[in-house]
Amino acid sequence: MPLSAIQPDNYERLLALKIAPLIAAFTALGAPTPQIIQSPPLAFRLRAEFRMWHDGDDLFYAMFKQGAPKDPVAIKAFPIASQPIQQLMPQLLQGLRNNTQLRQRLFQIEFLSTLTGDMLVTLIYHRALNDDWESEAKLLAQRLGIKLIGRSRKQKKVLDDDSVQEILCVNNTQYHFKQPDQAFSQPNGHVNQRMIEWADRACEDLSADLLELYCGIGNFSLPLAHRFKRVLATEVSKSAIAAAIENRDRNGIKNVEFARLSAQEMTEAMSGVRPFRRLTHLPVPLTDYQLDTLLVDPPRAGLDEATLALAGGFRNILYISCNPQTLLENLETLQLTHRITQLAFFDQFPYTHHLESGVLLTRRTP
Repeated sequence: MPLSAIQPDNYERLLALKIAPLIAAFTALGAPTPQIIQSPPLAFRLRAEFRMWHDGDDLFYAMFKQGAPKDPVAIKAFPIASQPIQQLMPQLLQGLRNNTQLRQRLFQIEFLSTLTGDMLVTLIYHRALNDDWESEAKLLAQRLGIKLIGRSRKQKKVLDDDSVQEILCVNNTQYHFKQPDQAFSQPNGHVNQRMIEWADRACEDLSADLLELYCGIGNFSLPLAHRFKRVLATEVSKSAIAAAIENRDRNGIKNVEFARLSAQEMTEAMSGVRPFRRLTHLPVPLTDYQLDTLLVDPPRAGLDEATLALAGGFRNILYISCNPQTLLENLETLQLTHRITQLAFFDQFPYTHHLESGVLLTRRTP
């Protein structure tokens, strides 16, 4: 996204223009009027990454225009980043400029922050990192009060901790989350809180048990758990599942179980194709769950055919999507058995064409 696209004074108009082409497509599928969740116009991104450009003795953050990978645009300010990232950027840059050991063949920097102000910075290099690098990096991290990771090919040096701590406030209740390095987390914390609140309201009249696919670190699983008797949530990432279990225990939630299975494997387990030892820890057999509701938050490609077929067997489907086009494609199939009872758009990514969506589908009465 070019910096010229950041127009806070035109934020509402730009959001309306982004949503307008989608309204007719969702309406054609019987969707009700959408609820629209806006973002703060500035300082909303909790993650940011920049190439580092070396020009003699100078060093600066860089981005590139599309089609011009060798023509860097120096980034002196990044107003859509969270305030902690904005405050850290010049301080970190100065520390790197003044340290030959830390700047040598530095290729990229990644920032991960939280609403609480916790900060993790990853420095990515095109060289091996030695003990001298580690000593200098520790001094810089201590001086700036941040967590720091160094990466290069087949190397990852964690100086303190490779995660950040987040607190989300959902309907006046606080939920504590550990967010590991490279595990998926929502980039817009303010909108994420409102998105969870929308999902919580959507589940208000539901009951029995919930199956969640693509659960990540438990972003939805834990705040929605109070709506259901039991929750079974699955995710393929080892680090995300480990964090989800830790987050469940930290929040004192007793009715959620996590399992490391892909959506395809969970589909096979549900259909009885084969058993999985990764489900043997469940308090009751899988067949004893009353899984009336399915929650999915898939990648941009949407649901594959097998998972789409699985979804059609649930009474209720809560579908969170980061790609309205693949959501609409999936709804073409799901609307044959279900009707859309709620629709919402969440502007996680202002000033871009990307838009998060949420729908609640209820099985049609024969």
